[in-house]
Amino acid sequence: MLHSARDRLLRSPSWDEVIHFLMAWRAWLLGAALGALLGALIHVLLPPLYRAEAIVLIDQNVEKIIAEDQTDLRKYIYLQRETDKLIALAWSDAVLEGVSAETGVPVADLRAGKLILSQPSDAGWRFLGQDRDPALAEKLAASWATTFYQTLLTRPAGISEILETNLVQVENLPVQRVPGIGAFLLAGSFLGLGTTALFLLFVQRQESK
Repeated sequence: MLHSARDRLLRSPSWDEVIHFLMAWRAWLLGAALGALLGALIHVLLPPLYRAEAIVLIDQNVEKIIAEDQTDLRKYIYLQRETDKLIALAWSDAVLEGVSAETGVPVADLRAGKLILSQPSDAGWRFLGQDRDPALAEKLAASWATTFYQTLLTRPAGISEILETNLVQVENLPVQRVPGIGAFLLAGSFLGLGTTALFLLFVQRQESK
């Protein structure tokens, strides 16, 4: 009996069943609406962290090191090597201890998810701070970007002398929950649609026994 029920659920749908699915638009709408409502409820009861973003502009001036007629591979290797150095500096003890002293958040917590370095490259470096307190999230992002920038100005060992930096966004930072409620609504809607499809399939195949 168990095998026969499983076979009914796993077999390919017939044209009649497909037509039945398409005609049950009220059920689809209801499933999507209930799923979206569930997503909104989860967002309210278990809200994601607030996230703020500060930006430091970095120009590694690769054209001053590697001539224009050189291969893109050489430029890529140079940029990757210099970027790796800057990433190491951003997460260094000296920088994070400065952020910790200013924000009161332990270094271990900073490394455990309070700070996120987004897509570092030869352009705008995005320093993200996140916390349940929006004010602290903003303070974390601004402090990290500022401390990193000030450390670069001292030209620590291993950092290129021709590197140019600019602190472009550290005040009145945009703060928002990530992911936003829209993502929860969308995920809930798809969950509702999927659940509705399984329900309709199960009911129809039960009726066709």
